[in-house]
Amino acid sequence: MRATLPSESKDRGTDPSRSPLIPATEKKPAGASASEKLCIDEMLQKYCGEFGRWQLKHFILTSLAWALEAFHTMVIIFADREPEWQCLDGAAGSGCDPAAKNVCRFEPGSWKWVGDSTVAEWGLFCGDKFKVGLVQAVFFGGCMIGAGIFGHLSDSFLGRKGSLTVVCALNTVFGTLTAFSPSYSFYVLFRLLTGCSTGGVGLCAFVLATEPVGPKMRGTVGMSTFYFFSSGIALLSAIAYIFPAWRNLYIVSSLSSLVFLVFVLPFVSESPRWYLVRGRKSEAMKIMSTIATSNGNHLPQGVILTMDNQEPLSLPLSPSSLSYHVSVTTTTDTCMKEQHLFKDINPLNKLQLSCQVAMTGSLLDVIRTPMTRARLVLAVVINFLCSVVYYGLSLNVVNLETNLYLTVILNAVAEMPAFMITAMLLDRWGRKPLTIGTLWFSGAFCFAGSLVNNVGVWKGVRVVCGILGIFGMAGTYNLLFIYTAELFPTVVRNAALGCATQAAQMGAILAPLVVVLGGSLPFLVFALCGIVGGVFAFYLPETLNQPLYDTLTGMEAKENTAISTKV
Repeated sequence: MRATLPSESKDRGTDPSRSPLIPATEKKPAGASASEKLCIDEMLQKYCGEFGRWQLKHFILTSLAWALEAFHTMVIIFADREPEWQCLDGAAGSGCDPAAKNVCRFEPGSWKWVGDSTVAEWGLFCGDKFKVGLVQAVFFGGCMIGAGIFGHLSDSFLGRKGSLTVVCALNTVFGTLTAFSPSYSFYVLFRLLTGCSTGGVGLCAFVLATEPVGPKMRGTVGMSTFYFFSSGIALLSAIAYIFPAWRNLYIVSSLSSLVFLVFVLPFVSESPRWYLVRGRKSEAMKIMSTIATSNGNHLPQGVILTMDNQEPLSLPLSPSSLSYHVSVTTTTDTCMKEQHLFKDINPLNKLQLSCQVAMTGSLLDVIRTPMTRARLVLAVVINFLCSVVYYGLSLNVVNLETNLYLTVILNAVAEMPAFMITAMLLDRWGRKPLTIGTLWFSGAFCFAGSLVNNVGVWKGVRVVCGILGIFGMAGTYNLLFIYTAELFPTVVRNAALGCATQAAQMGAILAPLVVVLGGSLPFLVFALCGIVGGVFAFYLPETLNQPLYDTLTGMEAKENTAISTKV
């Protein structure tokens, strides 16, 4: 966009007051206040409300997407289970033993499956049992890819809501296609594609739910999103009980994404922070005004949103009592070009050009900046170690010879107290001490589990150690989302969170390989991961009661100022 120059107004007459660049002179009424420039956190605290009716509704609607992620992630537990089997009548002399635990040594035709799953349909047992684990690894590999892709897209042109819309649509399509897989190869392919879209659901929903919340409530709200994930696992177990056939289960769990897309997402707002960093200040102000009104507050006239990095760019050409002002929304390069257009203006005039620059960022920007680069490395390592322990212990607990549906529900419910306790302590202890504490809590019980044998009464002790280990790591897993999101500014937040999520998915891929080691080795590996993760967490900064920065330069400036003040 190119603004009209004063020199181009000569055809309109010599009276400068007729130029559209000069606003009409207005007398401010007595007592009128000047414009007040506030960043989003300040506006939430001062006028809109940090967590009122609007944020509660927005949080619930957005966080429902976590249940969808639970559906697509955990459906493999039921779809790829090994069903019950029984010996065929007249097969008594064939060696079929109803008391045996597996059918690998039985003659073909002496037994049959009782139930429906991919294992039964494609013979994924005995020598081909590894193919079940391969599907799980491929799915999490897809999640790792999708987290990186949609982490970037949600920070750039798609936005948080746009990215969430796309991933829900893709989940519906790929999840439904999985139900119609004609062979194992197609099944693996569709699970990979479903993983690519599922990898973006949680991080987009998390950032979208927490960004409109004030700093005092953001930690508690962020921690509460994982209740929806655990509830989704429990609900999936009930759905799987009603629809035991694996193809029907995939259809039902996939159509839930369509329901969310049609009936929930239209009532979800885009993040005002994303609007602001994209240079769309009017849309951001509209949402902030809606938040204030819905919360029973009032946003006064003259209050203006600004980013935390700098004032608008300006170019005063020469001192004069007469000034012109042009405001454009553009890119930095275009803004510089516009400024050069004003160099030959009459020196008796003063013209100021202000640019609302659309700020963008990527993972490369995170890596280029020393402060965020160090934070990213630490976040990646800790998320990876946490995921190995969380998914590894989940596999050890689930592999109990009990009712599958009931076991999954109990495991999901068992995680909820960890979420509640960490949420209660989050704003008292801070992010950093709580991260270290939960990692070491889990590591200590895993180490205790590695010291006891899996026989007699000690078998029960090891089970308790495993449950307490996953209890602590569930709290860490929950906490890391809000902690990682607070470590990076808005312009690169989803890209950084997506990278950390990719690391977590890699840990999920490796977790089953640790479990197959057997004996005490898995517990020893989990203990090492928890303790080492806590050591790395020592090098992270505390983010309790700190603002969510908008830009890299704004974060660096304020963090460096805080450090110099302490020194």
